[in-house]
Amino acid sequence: MGSDARPVRVLVADDHRLFAEALAVILAGEAGVECVGVAADGREAIRKAKELEPDVVLMDISMPVLDGIEATRRLHRRQPGIAVLVLTGSSAEQDIAQARAAGAVGYITKDSIAATLVDAIREAAERQDSR
Repeated sequence: MGSDARPVRVLVADDHRLFAEALAVILAGEAGVECVGVAADGREAIRKAKELEPDVVLMDISMPVLDGIEATRRLHRRQPGIAVLVLTGSSAEQDIAQARAAGAVGYITKDSIAATLVDAIREAAERQDSR
């Protein structure tokens, strides 16, 4: 990504406020990535995605009001230009399969965030751009 390129705009959707805020701080320190907002549940993620038009949504699976799988499904249907990258504590094959079936372009576990998060965000945005 060149220095003149528009940053990848990211919305973080996670019901654990401190975790979501920590992610926002991590992303703020990355060149070429901009955290545009935080949502505490799937319904809020859908609303904020419409309002903020991010390139990528980092979507937790287990959230109140509307879980991340259903929120991903609805986002994919309503705003197919947004890449959803599922970010969760679960590495269960069933969760991965459900996330992909709902339209997620990638899946990353919370225990591997430090090593792979920013690269996964950039790859998700690039994959979405090439669709």
